[in-house]
Amino acid sequence: MSEVAFHTGVGDKIGYCCRLLRKGYRQQVRMVVAGSADVLARLDQALWLFDVQSFIPHRRLKAGEAVPPALWRTPIWLIEPGAEPPQQGVLLNLGPAVVPGFERFERLIEVVGLDEEDRMAARQRWRAYETQGLRITHHAQNGH
Repeated sequence: MSEVAFHTGVGDKIGYCCRLLRKGYRQQVRMVVAGSADVLARLDQALWLFDVQSFIPHRRLKAGEAVPPALWRTPIWLIEPGAEPPQQGVLLNLGPAVVPGFERFERLIEVVGLDEEDRMAARQRWRAYETQGLRITHHAQNGH
């Protein structure tokens, strides 16, 4: 793990994540998004509708689901808690807890919304990464 980045003050976490995934896909960065089944269902739907000019290839992965080898090249994975993703470069966390195995990724992006509960959980994750001696950067979005 080389870097942890907190993107805070995000007004629309799903839309923001769609933009990050589009940017990563265009730069040929392999990415994994971790979150609850509900959040990932909304993100899955949003990715299909996000940009009518282009397709952002992605696949959902549920806990215990096996990935057929032919699909391991999928550039973007949406993983529910307990799922084991193929090795990827960047992990985006939309959930409230530290993602188990996050250290296998080159980079971790924590997307933090505006509500107090999300901000409090993010503070706990920040402290957890800090105690592990990880380098943390902060990107304030001011509601965007």
